[in-house]
Amino acid sequence: MSANLASFLNSLASPVFRRGIFTAGLLWLGLAGQLQAGITVFAAASTKNALDEAAAAYADDTGRVTALSYAGSPSLARQIQLGAPADLFISANPGWMDLLQQEGLIDAASRRDLLQNRLVLIAHGRNVPPLDLATADLADKLGEGRLAMALVDAVPAGIYGKAALTALGQWPALAPKVAQAANVRAALALVASGEAPMGVVYASDARAEAGVTVIAAFPESSHPPVIYPAAVVAGGNTSEARAFLDYLHSPAAQRIFLQHGFGVPGP
Repeated sequence: MSANLASFLNSLASPVFRRGIFTAGLLWLGLAGQLQAGITVFAAASTKNALDEAAAAYADDTGRVTALSYAGSPSLARQIQLGAPADLFISANPGWMDLLQQEGLIDAASRRDLLQNRLVLIAHGRNVPPLDLATADLADKLGEGRLAMALVDAVPAGIYGKAALTALGQWPALAPKVAQAANVRAALALVASGEAPMGVVYASDARAEAGVTVIAAFPESSHPPVIYPAAVVAGGNTSEARAFLDYLHSPAAQRIFLQHGFGVPGP
């Protein structure tokens, strides 16, 4: 193989080349104006309603447009590893942020804990009677139905849910009945549509969907704390990303998050 060919092939594997490919794809999809006007934020699917509102308020205040891309935290982290043109990452748990930090893909100095959440059990429909998680046999309650959850070994909501159900002694009987979804909003949709009679989601997700009822809240002691860290992505539009992250910590943005069922960490 010639030296020139080897150099070309190596360039194809570089993060700079991959970032360029992702950018070109987004431009082709018609997002050029958004990318030129502001930043691109990769955010956990569970933040969608609240973050949409916060970004709109930010645009009203500053005139700066923010392009928002939502998915499960592992999917977004892997895209960043592959060079996707993100400027800010909001993860639904610290683990995926830790991984990117170890690889030097985020600005560690910018990292902050942005949000908190609660894990709840939901049922399809309205006015469904509550359950006592300490005494209820969830597998028996499901019958032939399925329990909707985000991917239990990869997506934060699924990981937290599996931990909580294990701590409560319910997981061995429930594991064969779990319908795993790509992210927590997909699990929420399964319950809202009636495809699954029950599901495990965040409290903020349940508040965003009129077609479900919260029938129990998992004890906070049954799973690790649900924390959403946020950080500027290395190599992106760092100054604009820092400005937006500062706004998300402002009282105005925090009021939006609280209204959507999130908690905000103290000082």
